[in-house]
Amino acid sequence: MKLLVTRPEPGASATAARLVAMGHEPVLLPCLSVTPLPAKLPPYPAALVVTSGQAVPALPARLHGVPVFCVGDATAAKLRMAGFTRVESAAGDAEALTRLIVARNMPGTHVLAVGERHGRKLAEDLRRAGFSVLRRRVYKVSAPRAMPEDIRAGLAGGAFDGALFYSAETARAFARLDPPGTAAMRAYVLSQNVAKGLQDTRWAAIHRATAPTEADLMALLA
Repeated sequence: MKLLVTRPEPGASATAARLVAMGHEPVLLPCLSVTPLPAKLPPYPAALVVTSGQAVPALPARLHGVPVFCVGDATAAKLRMAGFTRVESAAGDAEALTRLIVARNMPGTHVLAVGERHGRKLAEDLRRAGFSVLRRRVYKVSAPRAMPEDIRAGLAGGAFDGALFYSAETARAFARLDPPGTAAMRAYVLSQNVAKGLQDTRWAAIHRATAPTEADLMALLA
């Protein structure tokens, strides 16, 4: 299948390589770009909480021994590659991450390292559960104002079979580009929350991964 990959880099290129290995034809249309921000983190947090692999480059080496709770296995792998040694994945979504942190019940301040405007609900949920949480912005995201003309023409001409969406924010950014031709395409989404980001866009079908992992998303394309 010819598929649009809408996630930001560097994840977009990694996903494209997996799709090529599966025999598909990916076309990159990153609907968000990520810019690191100076990370103002306390020297000795009890734990780090990470909801996206985009936060990992901003985390300093002095925290490599700190326990890290993260939302999914892909982010866990990225943390371990960066040098973090005490990583635990919720293998799910933000609700699963909250349940994991509550179950571990680690005392002390948890630092939630997130993107600009991200993580407010997670922080509130953890505070209601009795945890001390510092929410710190370590990157920001921006959306493109226009779609490349060659991709728009391909969409209008029915050249694409489907598109992949990893986050609700990416899905909403794609919808704001007013894409033509999606009514004849299939959307493949990581979760129900991601599907909600496409609610203003018509699709032939929206296929949701069984669990919010890339392996489950790719299984929809096998």
